Amino acid sequence: MIVDSVFLYSLAGVIIVSLVSLIGLLTLPLDSKKMKDLLIYFVAFAAGALLGDALIHLLPEAVEELGFGPEVSLAALAGVVVMFIIEKVIHWRHVHTMDHRRDSHNHSPFALTNLVGDFFHNFIDGIIIAASFIVSIPVGIATTLAVIFHEIPQEIGDFGVLLHGGFSKWDALKVNFLTALSAVAGVLLVFIFGSSFASTSIWLLPFAAGNFIYIAGSDLIPELHKEVKWKNSLMQLACFVLGILTMVALLGLE
Repeated sequence: MIVDSVFLYSLAGVIIVSLVSLIGLLTLPLDSKKMKDLLIYFVAFAAGALLGDALIHLLPEAVEELGFGPEVSLAALAGVVVMFIIEKVIHWRHVHTMDHRRDSHNHSPFALTNLVGDFFHNFIDGIIIAASFIVSIPVGIATTLAVIFHEIPQEIGDFGVLLHGGFSKWDALKVNFLTALSAVAGVLLVFIFGSSFASTSIWLLPFAAGNFIYIAGSDLIPELHKEVKWKNSLMQLACFVLGILTMVALLGLE
């Protein structure tokens, strides 16, 4: 009975966290021209938030649990290599599709790559939340709140990346929400395989950090360099730094 209640609390927690992915609803009143002008700044914010999350949260947490050795570095590099392979496949499919069907429904590969990275990250959030509720209900609630505050800036950035990559507002909201539901899979695996799975899954943290470093460095930052006007570039830099500082501010919740 206690296990059932812990499972329900965990499930409720990840569903609430998943609903944060719908934060893009706040942009619906904006007309398309205003939204288009703002998109590149969303991308800049997302790049800073991803790097900040990887280097300020995920890697330090992994090092705290596992110690800093080549294993952590190799796990992070595995995250980079996997994203490289995934993006190669996405690029190949994108070119193949464009060769056979030239229409407006193709999305930029970097947006699809970002979705894959977000899937892994939300999956890890589900594991962390479930493991916290197993410890105790108060610890689980505190962890869920921390994840919610952590997800808000990242989901804002993710939404902007999807729009910049060719998704409509509604499509971006739908796929962002579906990706966020991977947290449910994380909860289910913890309760199917037990707390031992949660303890071994700590290796997913540096792996996810590698995902984020790859996405920010390989996909998002090159998009920012397409802008050459110095005033716009300064605004991008400000948004990039704001993304990093947001992740620094969230250290107080850990």
